[in-house]
Amino acid sequence: MATELLTEKYADNLHGVLNCYDRVLVTGHVQQWCYARAMTSYLYQHEIRIFDYTKFAQPLRESVRANAEAIAKENGVEIEFVRRSKHFRKEKRIKMILKERGDHPGLVHIFSAMESCPAYRPWHDKPTGKTYVKSTSGKCLHYYFYFINEELGLCFLRVPTWAPFRLQFYFNGHNWLASQLKQKEIGFELQDNAFLKIDDFEVADQIAAQFDIEQLHAKLDSFARQYCPVMHDLNLQYNWSIMQAEYATDLVFKRQSTLQAFYPRLLETLIQAVKPVDIATFLGQKLHGNYQGEMGNRFNVRWLGSRIRHQMGPVSIKMYDKFNIVLRIEPTVNQVSFFKQYRQVNHRDGSTSMRWAPMKKTIYSLSPLQETLLAANQRYLKFISEIDTPEVGVKKLHRLAETKEVNHHRHKGFNLFSEEDISLFRTLLRGEFFISGFTNKDLRQLLSNKNSGQITRLLKRLRVHGLIKKVGRTYKYYLTEFGRQVVVMALKLREMMVIPELAQAYPAQV
Repeated sequence: MATELLTEKYADNLHGVLNCYDRVLVTGHVQQWCYARAMTSYLYQHEIRIFDYTKFAQPLRESVRANAEAIAKENGVEIEFVRRSKHFRKEKRIKMILKERGDHPGLVHIFSAMESCPAYRPWHDKPTGKTYVKSTSGKCLHYYFYFINEELGLCFLRVPTWAPFRLQFYFNGHNWLASQLKQKEIGFELQDNAFLKIDDFEVADQIAAQFDIEQLHAKLDSFARQYCPVMHDLNLQYNWSIMQAEYATDLVFKRQSTLQAFYPRLLETLIQAVKPVDIATFLGQKLHGNYQGEMGNRFNVRWLGSRIRHQMGPVSIKMYDKFNIVLRIEPTVNQVSFFKQYRQVNHRDGSTSMRWAPMKKTIYSLSPLQETLLAANQRYLKFISEIDTPEVGVKKLHRLAETKEVNHHRHKGFNLFSEEDISLFRTLLRGEFFISGFTNKDLRQLLSNKNSGQITRLLKRLRVHGLIKKVGRTYKYYLTEFGRQVVVMALKLREMMVIPELAQAYPAQV
């Protein structure tokens, strides 16, 4: 029997379901400068002495700083220096500025901070007599340009002031989708990075699936020319790679009470039930015995909601109740090559072949990555849908206890504390009945106080409430799965919990 997904079980209680990229971080590097040997070759090709590397890099630094100051002056923005960047929340400051400024396109703010960065230093190797640059790390001034783009919404570009000038760009897929919905005049309500309402969720989901990578690439090149013009002046181009990506599946409920009625129970079960092999399955991986990466579950409570996170190496999948009304399932990928895709592979001998290979880090992998993460979310959704929520128990209780009317005949429900009903349940639990079933005659012999007509009505009552089923063309009956669950639970509740508890609370009077 197919699993009924939460999206189907709560269809009437949902505004809709949305699959969309959330947080995406992209890095930009220049191929001719991105590692020490490449930078060494570049310096030799342009007849720049290796030990003049600092003289070569300093004018570039001044050019980046002058460009940042010119942009700030042009937009009437003051560059804000952050002294302790680890303890300063830029997003919080930006929200305060946006409240006063509004959300129209353009530059929002510029931060500057001294932060670590990759760098090179000249080196002469005496044994070989070769001179080259070596990779090292240092600190330099970084600029954070926060701006609102008409297509991508709120973004930032992090620009270092020292070679090799590796850029970092951030945008949010929900902000991009919001701009697309505005263009198509589809109403929505966006809070933070979550849609609480969309007039047409199906159309929104289709738009989100058609994210244009070519358009993103063009915008990234444009941002690089605007905020870090030194590379364009040197006729160098940036290559863009995925640093981190999050892909969210949101179940948007109409009322908080509906989600909160089952979400705490769901979390409790997942904390105990999810094993390492399950995490690998969610992510479409096989867990081998020699796996050395980090794996595990982590639960925490934040102002956004309660969250459970399952990690496998550089990839994790989490679930949380955003604003207590959106059930979000969201993988976070810190290393795209963790996944494989069926693609063309170039071999050393110059030949090519199509095979499964690690996914490339280029931004053009956002399309296959989207398909991979959507499949992971669907597997996770199916897993949590198999966990019974309290609503299921309430429905079963009503099914058992309420009076039902069939063909103008009323059949009363069952009372778990009634001696008569408990005796009947105890009788139905006899071992031989599980093997060969039972008939009217079998019950009449065991329930001596009832005649054949009373047993017939009792069998009808059991069938109406779904506790027993009849074998076709026979007079034999068997307990249903629901029936076995009820009789075992009723006896356990009475004998192991209620009676012992009452015996302690109210000692027998002598």
